[in-house]
This record gives sequence, C-alpha cells and structure tokens, in this order.
Amino acid sequence: MSDPRDVWVFAEQEDGRLAPVSLDLVAKARELADQLGSQVVAVLCGHGVGEMATPLIHCGADRVLLADHPDLAVYRTLPYARVASDLIAARQPYILLVGGTPIGRDLAPRVASALLAGLTADCTDLRIDDFEDKVNRQSYRNKLMQIRPAFGGNIIATIVNPEMHPQMATVREGVMRPAVPDPGRTGHVEVIEPKIQPADLVLEILSREMRLPTVDLKHAHVIVAGGAGVGSKETFELIHDLAQVLGGEVAATRAAVDAGWISAEHQVGQTGVTVRPRLYIAAGISGAAQHLAGMDQSSTIIAINTDPAAPIFRVAHYKIVGDLRRVIPQMIDAYRGQGH
Repeated sequence: MSDPRDVWVFAEQEDGRLAPVSLDLVAKARELADQLGSQVVAVLCGHGVGEMATPLIHCGADRVLLADHPDLAVYRTLPYARVASDLIAARQPYILLVGGTPIGRDLAPRVASALLAGLTADCTDLRIDDFEDKVNRQSYRNKLMQIRPAFGGNIIATIVNPEMHPQMATVREGVMRPAVPDPGRTGHVEVIEPKIQPADLVLEILSREMRLPTVDLKHAHVIVAGGAGVGSKETFELIHDLAQVLGGEVAATRAAVDAGWISAEHQVGQTGVTVRPRLYIAAGISGAAQHLAGMDQSSTIIAINTDPAAPIFRVAHYKIVGDLRRVIPQMIDAYRGQGH
C-alpha cells in the first residue's frame, strides 16, 4: 500500500544508463522520507531496464515501480507522461522529485498540468519544515520547502505548495550531495503494466543522433575556471594550461562563453552547470551572484583577481590579488617544481 507521505523520484535513464542526478535525488529523498517517517519510491520507465532498479535501491529507494514496455524504450513526452500521471493519480504520493535535465524539464510540467499540481523548477535545495500562512491564518506541518535562485540569482526564494499534492520540484543537476550506494540495502521491485493509449504514440522516432559531451564538470575533482577578467581567447589558454597540469577540467563564466573564448558546455553558474569539486580555481572572475550559485559549495576555492574588493573573495578560501597572467605561470612552475 502507498503511504500518503511517500517521496517519489522519477528515475531518468537513457541508453541503459541512469542519470546521476536521479541517484542523487533518491539519496536526498531518503533524507526527506526519514523526516516524514515514510518511504522512497522510484519510478523507472524504459524497456529492458530492470537491472537499474538495484542501484536505485542501494542509493535509498524502498520500492521501485518498474514500467517496462517497448513503447518506453526511447523517451517520448506523451507515453512517459501517461505512465507517471496514471501512477501518481492512483497512488497519491506526497512529493515528486525530477531531475532538472532536458528530459526532466520536458516531463515535469506535463505531469503537473495533468494533475493540476504545483511545480517549482530548478531547485537548488530541499527541506521539510512547517509553514505558517499568516494571510489566511493557516498552519501546515511537514511541507516541502523548495529553494531556488530568483531574479537573476539576486535572491534565494523559498517556495511552498501547502495544499496540492504531490508537491513537485525539478532539481538542478549537481546541487545535491552525490549518492553513496549501500550494497547491503534491500527493497522491492513492483512491475507496472503501463496503459499507453494510441494517442500517446502520435510522435514516431525515425532516427537518433547522439553527441557525447566533451567535458564532465559535474564529476570533476579539480576545476580551473576563467572569467571576463582573463581578457582574451589567447590568454584563456593559461586556464587550459593550469587545468592540464593539475589534471582538472576547464570551466568558464557566461561572459567568457559569450565572448567566444570557450564553448557553452564549460559554463558554470545559474544558467550553466552546478559543480562541487574538491578544488575550484577562479581566475579573472569577479563573482557575480549568477556564477557563485554554481560553484560556492566547492570544498576549496582559490580566487585570482586584480581587484581586492571583488565579490569572489567573499567565498574564496584562498585569495590571490594579482594579475593572472603572472600568477598562473608561477602556480604552474611551483607545482612542477614539487616533482609532479
């Protein structure tokens, strides 16, 4: 039986691989469900994907609802939305979490519309708390606080949907702590027979072309990022040089991307990727709120800037006031001089 306080996660998969954000959301859902005294349920759609239930359980799911059908082999909006909407309408979960991926951003609004449920997009944090509606003098216990940047990242908004269920949120990739699997966890897999209608199959996929990303910022341990202060595409090569020496990835602010110094898949920030590396070196980055939202949870931040009042220094653990064109070569020489 379903508990009206269950926390559900849409487990996104593509080409036989679970999206990392889905595993992270299952781990976060475990925290939320423990506060509510309920269970974590993962909804897994696809064809021949039964083996993916195991890592979902290891990361915190108590149950996996497995909808395995040939028409679900490749993501299409209508059949996936049908499966999710039917399951939610029948079982009435308390919360539904979806990754803020291209697939998640397509699916979640469709499901929310079908269910007449509220949806908060692009959350960066979630927690359970009580809510006091002072206007209507109503008190609500154990509601999902959906936290996200607003107004261009200048404020952090907390959004709550006190009356309509499920409380739905899409969550930005990389903002939740990575899931730590527990191979000893056990759970239950329930096979669902999807009731896909002919109208759900009006879109036919004739062919697919996949382009694999050339950079994986979300899982990088070391990131060297450059901003507008780098000054030119030629000088931006210093960012590449330092990243190569440290065995890290190259990132950039939106200003550097817009200037054409590097491709958009390297962009970190509110409109880019959110990262949590062990080391983040920010060179020529002023520290606009939109960029800080994507990297301020890094374990160690080193900032290089000629302006001692640059906002980036507020979050930096180590601050270097200087010209990156002199500082970065010195850092490279120092690192190589240690025998690395």
